[in-house]
Amino acid sequence: MSIQWKGVMPAVTTKFTDSDTLDLQMFEHNITAQLEAGVHGIVLGGTLGEASTLSHDEKRILTRATVSHVDNKVPVLINIAEQSTKAAIQAAQHAEADGASALMMLPPMRYKSGDRETVTYFKTVANNTSLPIMVYNNPVDYNIEVTLDMFEELLKCDTIEAVKESTRDVSNVTRIKNRFGDRLKIMTGVDTVALESLLMGAEGWIAGLVCAFPAETVAIYELQKAGRIQEAIEIYRWFLPLLELDINPKLVQNIKLAEVATGLGTETVREPRLPLHGEERKLVLNVIKNGLKTRPTLPDYKNL
Repeated sequence: MSIQWKGVMPAVTTKFTDSDTLDLQMFEHNITAQLEAGVHGIVLGGTLGEASTLSHDEKRILTRATVSHVDNKVPVLINIAEQSTKAAIQAAQHAEADGASALMMLPPMRYKSGDRETVTYFKTVANNTSLPIMVYNNPVDYNIEVTLDMFEELLKCDTIEAVKESTRDVSNVTRIKNRFGDRLKIMTGVDTVALESLLMGAEGWIAGLVCAFPAETVAIYELQKAGRIQEAIEIYRWFLPLLELDINPKLVQNIKLAEVATGLGTETVREPRLPLHGEERKLVLNVIKNGLKTRPTLPDYKNL
């Protein structure tokens, strides 16, 4: 199905069994909760989805299972995070064959490519798939920034349509709007500056804590879109301590622990990750417990 770059799109976690295989039953349970909350797309195999630990076959299984499960209700995106251009092209073509609607795409992994190399990488992949592409711009975590000048060149490819804006600089939303207007759609990618970015013109939110709190996340988006800003702010202020679990090296473990608390997942991660333990686990559980204790009553956000 076609994709519109707007709304809330969860970067979903990948569920594993205790024997380290894909737990599709729990995975689909979470996806169902996302759909019921009113999300606008599903993003597979991102950082939160433990992309670096997934085999190519597992990514294809997840894509096919999700496409089947959502049954054309929302578009399904798969993340491209590869070390070589050849592998990225192959992954993009597999995604297309497996029914994905679009791609989220990181710069090359491991090798710190220069500006010309990064642009060539994105353009070469774009020229070898018909799927729309959202460039994942996260220089904080991946040490490669896609600058506005680089986007000027990338946007010569019609299928490069959006950016997952994760520079953590909210003013970058305005810079993109000033430079490219509506040609480059902006999906904010950092939970802790999401509402600020939406209010400055981002069209949507690639979200993390939505995995455990789908209704609250979508409510914030829909309220601000409807101009009910103060209501959105009040929910966002409640949400912020939980959202801060996303900007942490242990974001996968943090969010999976939150999913357990809301009945939407398990703590199981794939090694070398290990579940949280000791004082670290207690601190995260305390944040989750406090959030659940003060969880707000939501307005009828689906019918604004």
